[in-house]
Amino acid sequence: MATVTRPASRGSSGPARGDTEARGTYFGYYIVGAALIAQFIAIGAQASVSGVFFDPMTDDLGWTRTEFTYAQTINRFLMAFAGVWIGVYVDKLGGRPVMLVGAFILAGALFSVSLVDELWQWLVLRGVVFALGAAMVGNLVVNVTLSKWFVVRRGRAIAVAAMGVSLAGIVWPPLMNWIIDQSDWRGGWQALSVMSLIVLLPAAMFMRRAPEDYGLHPDGHSDADLRAGAGNAAVADLRNSFTRAEALRTRAFYIVVFAFGLGGVGIGVILLHNIPFLSAQGFTRSEATALSALMSLLAFAAKPFWGFITDKLEPKYLSSAAFALAAAGTLVILTGANSGSLTVLIGGFVLLGFGFGGFIPLQETIWGSYFGRRYLGAVRSVAMPFALFLGAGGPLAASYYVDVIGDYDGVFLTVAALWALGGAMMLLITRPKKSTLLEVLMKRPAATR
Repeated sequence: MATVTRPASRGSSGPARGDTEARGTYFGYYIVGAALIAQFIAIGAQASVSGVFFDPMTDDLGWTRTEFTYAQTINRFLMAFAGVWIGVYVDKLGGRPVMLVGAFILAGALFSVSLVDELWQWLVLRGVVFALGAAMVGNLVVNVTLSKWFVVRRGRAIAVAAMGVSLAGIVWPPLMNWIIDQSDWRGGWQALSVMSLIVLLPAAMFMRRAPEDYGLHPDGHSDADLRAGAGNAAVADLRNSFTRAEALRTRAFYIVVFAFGLGGVGIGVILLHNIPFLSAQGFTRSEATALSALMSLLAFAAKPFWGFITDKLEPKYLSSAAFALAAAGTLVILTGANSGSLTVLIGGFVLLGFGFGGFIPLQETIWGSYFGRRYLGAVRSVAMPFALFLGAGGPLAASYYVDVIGDYDGVFLTVAALWALGGAMMLLITRPKKSTLLEVLMKRPAATR
């Protein structure tokens, strides 16, 4: 039976620093599993199920599409602000205490949503309270943690964990659709609340801040590996770590933010509107959820592929390719829906899902490899307001457009164009290089030296 290199709680007795000769199952892999589970819940509750509840709630409560979507817009703004300080706490304390608190907030908000009767209640609970809980258990917390535990295998680790995002799209829409059919939308939110808490609490217990806290090294390398040079990449990654202030002064920071921010617009619109869009085109809710699940299934299957090649090839070119696939898939979906061709629709969702699958592993690998892991929580979190502000208005604008115009053509054409633009922007990025003290002194005018 394989031994497990398991860290004790921070501050308690554990492996002595540097005492990493014994080989076993690297504890980072358990964190990958916990991160997969956390994202399965956080993204499922935040995005994957929204389209399923769209028609039942608006029909029952008499809301317009725009009113329903207000909560999603508020949610993204609040997550942007919350992420700025959550990232700093993850750097200092690790993800476990943050996720434990977030799990209770998220589950409480989900259950409370089942009791709403007024629009303002929906906006407060779904837009504000839920946003805080989701930010404390979701992508920022787990991906910053994984980037500290993995360097050489960072792309693969993040990609496997991100399979939880796609798994949410496969499991939650049909499951919640079935629960709503058996009871109603209120029962759906209550079931999601209970399941979220049951799953998140154990996952949170596996979170740890960084391998060095427990005498371990990134990627599971032993001391012997490091003496043989296997840890050079991790050392270089740490040395090239940018502080928040330093990152904000680089051109690469803003290109990554705006390119993936445009991608976030498309993701938010597609995840919220693809089921209502297909329903409006005459497909049943069951058919729509099946196509949505197909997209997530392809994204799920594609993530290990993207993660593996991200560790081998330059991620900016791969990112551009993923954006192009998503743009092409969106156009094919629009064509298939307007022509009533299920075959064309399936092809579009396959393309979109495969492109979709690369977004998280590629983006998070770029953040970690371009800006280093020491201050990654602070750097990654300060990027969130920029990116989420770009994406916050997308679903709302789409809902308003459909309420006024009455069709989705302009929405899907705009999403495809934004993804194409994001892919083009990624080709312009260059890796930032942190200046050494000598380089800084040499750049200063002689009179000030």
